[in-house]
Amino acid sequence: MIKTGWIRCLVCGGKTRLQVRKDTELKNFPLYCPKCKQETLIEAKNSQVTVIKEPDAQTQSYILMEAQE
Repeated sequence: MIKTGWIRCLVCGGKTRLQVRKDTELKNFPLYCPKCKQETLIEAKNSQVTVIKEPDAQTQSYILMEAQE
């Protein structure tokens, strides 16, 4: 018999809608919490869940050029 368990939100600790088994493998999975409405990128393997840390997006600035008539 394969043991299953619920993944809890890594931000607020609430129960998510995702249930995993011992042999479940997730990579770059967006875990959504309906309680705090946060989305966290996770990986899961051998019943161990880890958060994927991604660098923040760089602010991009665009130069707006007026059309020459």
